[in-house]
Amino acid sequence: MDEKLIFRYFPDLDDTAKIRFTRLGELYSGWNQKINVISRKDMEHLYLRHVLHSLSLSKALENNPFQKNITVLDAGTGGGFPGIPLAVLHPSTHFVLCDSIAKKIKVVSGITSQLGLTNVTPVVSRMESLPDRTYDVIVSRAVASLLQFIPWAHRKLKKGGRILFLKGGDLTREINEASGTLGIPVSCFSITDLKNTFPGLNDEFFDTKKICEIKQTSYLCAPLLKSS
Repeated sequence: MDEKLIFRYFPDLDDTAKIRFTRLGELYSGWNQKINVISRKDMEHLYLRHVLHSLSLSKALENNPFQKNITVLDAGTGGGFPGIPLAVLHPSTHFVLCDSIAKKIKVVSGITSQLGLTNVTPVVSRMESLPDRTYDVIVSRAVASLLQFIPWAHRKLKKGGRILFLKGGDLTREINEASGTLGIPVSCFSITDLKNTFPGLNDEFFDTKKICEIKQTSYLCAPLLKSS
């Protein structure tokens, strides 16, 4: 599958975005030969399993979080997912892509530079070392469990911010664990199933994929987080 997959589900892309999405394949192929950020067998599925999966954060949610002039943190971005595809799709939104592994950020920096993306800031850092109350939205793709991730993230959001995780499988146990330990009601976790987000794919990749959201107002008063 190539960039036409993206054009199919995002038919209103302008010419600049189309060119950038088209170039992603060759750029990741070239960088991946030098610094492995995507498994070899996954490279042939780049547009489905990485680019389209990243863009589901924009497609599947009724209240699109990537508005003009807001700042989004992609925590543990790895090779730039979901941040780079989202930055191509939303050029008026600013994205900070952070990872603690410098060679991964080298790839992110190289690709964003080659694409001419001016709305991306790559940072070598652990998320917990970043400045507090800086971001409107935090996104992450299966970097850690909810129990681990929420305490790292909660101080980084601005008031009214949103945390969005791309996750797979049954999240019941993970949500219950985070809820019980952190004192967050289960009702504060919102799950969006991605199975029907891209109709006609004829691929099972999205069958078990989900977006898990926790809004800042839902958990700032949680006992554990309040005392942390």
